[in-house]
Amino acid sequence: MLRNIDPILSPDLLHVLRAMGHGDEIVIADANFPGESLGQRCIRADGLTATDVFSAVLSVMPLDTFVESPLHAMAVVGDPSSIPDVVQAFQKIVNVVADHPAPITRIERFDFYGRAKAAFAVVQTGERRLYGNIIIKKGVIPL
Repeated sequence: MLRNIDPILSPDLLHVLRAMGHGDEIVIADANFPGESLGQRCIRADGLTATDVFSAVLSVMPLDTFVESPLHAMAVVGDPSSIPDVVQAFQKIVNVVADHPAPITRIERFDFYGRAKAAFAVVQTGERRLYGNIIIKKGVIPL
């Protein structure tokens, strides 16, 4: 056990977050996402929501401040201007938990898959809300 670490952060997930460097990306994905086939490393978080995992990750990992947008969600297919409830929930979490809150950019489905394939890791949650997927770019922790 560790103090001040959200218990949602499993040993495997903590290891990945610590191993990531500045500019590396991690995907937090819903239950429908092809995490095993796209991810270089896939960490299972079945039974947990994407929003809970996202909040826990942001509690220990800084967002990249050297890019225009360190956060990307998948745009709704056929209605890219729509913002699903789960993405709105992600933004609320960013606004409260992130060290440097930033708006979430939405990107087209296959662009999202391409970034996910290049990401350091995918965390496959049990999230049942559609479009419950987000990419986070890790920032620098100043000394």
